[in-house]
Amino acid sequence: MSVSHLDGQQMRRVIRRMAGEILETNGGASDLLLAGIRTRGVPLAERLGAAIAQAEGLDVPQGILDITLYRDDLSTIAPQPVVKESHLPSIEGKTVVLCDDVLFTGRTIRAALDALQDYGRPRAVRLAVLVDRGHRELPIQADFVGRVFQTQARERVEVAFPETDDGREEVVVLQPTSEE
Repeated sequence: MSVSHLDGQQMRRVIRRMAGEILETNGGASDLLLAGIRTRGVPLAERLGAAIAQAEGLDVPQGILDITLYRDDLSTIAPQPVVKESHLPSIEGKTVVLCDDVLFTGRTIRAALDALQDYGRPRAVRLAVLVDRGHRELPIQADFVGRVFQTQARERVEVAFPETDDGREEVVVLQPTSEE
């Protein structure tokens, strides 16, 4: 059984608000760089970038960060992990906003911070997540949060973007099945 928490229109509204918060905190769009964490952080970064461009009339540089080889659970997720390319413009002196769909334990963000170090030294790193569901294992907090969902640890929060999920655009909380 699943319960929808955000439909596509609600997601777009939340993302526009997040873009405004990013601009307000940064004092505008100058020296910003949006880095989407593969997979669903990438469309979030693209949407934030579009909302910022609409508000400021300025395109914000964007990049894609693959964290596969930086994960601390790499040996348990797959015998042959699939590594995809990262594409980041220069991060030197920039405020990098890491973008991810869901913040849960904090381990993905820790891996993203490790990966980001390989690209240089930004002025600052901020975190934007569409959904913060709690249950942290590491002391990581998002700077920009679309929505906070109160979940049980065994539940899953699934974010769907049209380009990654067969045209679907929604956020749902999935209850564990009897096999899980």
